[in-house]
Amino acid sequence: MTTSALDRSDTDDVERDGPATGAVGGSRAFAWLLVVTGAMGLLAAWVITIDKNKILEAKVAGKSYTPGCSLNPIVSCGNIMESKQAHVFGFPNPMLGLVAYGIIISIGLGLIAGARYRRWYWLGMQAGCLFGVGFVTWLQYQSLYVIGSLCLWCCLAWVATIFMFWYVTLQNIRHGFIPVPERPRRALLEFHWVVPVLWIGVIGMLILTRWWDFWTGSGA
Repeated sequence: MTTSALDRSDTDDVERDGPATGAVGGSRAFAWLLVVTGAMGLLAAWVITIDKNKILEAKVAGKSYTPGCSLNPIVSCGNIMESKQAHVFGFPNPMLGLVAYGIIISIGLGLIAGARYRRWYWLGMQAGCLFGVGFVTWLQYQSLYVIGSLCLWCCLAWVATIFMFWYVTLQNIRHGFIPVPERPRRALLEFHWVVPVLWIGVIGMLILTRWWDFWTGSGA
């Protein structure tokens, strides 16, 4: 099997046969993936924060504000932003994104510049990405089956977080920071694209089936 550019790094010859013992970097493709997904998430968090502030300002003025991404009863960012799930920790959720996605961009840029991080750093990043993907999965459930609305910017953050989590996981598997038997390890590294594509495909199918009558117009 061949290894993709996302899995290759300048430490391949030293660390392929066992866990990395020192600081390791990442491939340029992996680094750019972090930068791009971090930028996607940061953009989503920024736009949601601006629209949330406009909603609050309008309420104070006794008016109403409809975000530009509120397109219909289903795709309604305003419903999401005004829900209790939008500030589950006592402050708006996008504030987490403004910090977390910014950190991811910084790590990606560091890798592009040749930075190398130790095992504890990669595992800390893994823990952060695991929290992030777990949180967006919970938000997906809340959006589809409790609030009953979709936010397009939230969907962008979901996709970014899923790709980010998966390829950080592969990075840690590749360098032995997360132990995986050799055969499944090679399969994961070879067919690295399968899991995120299926993952996002399942979410797409859930969205399609959740509002099937609306999308097809059969509920009219």
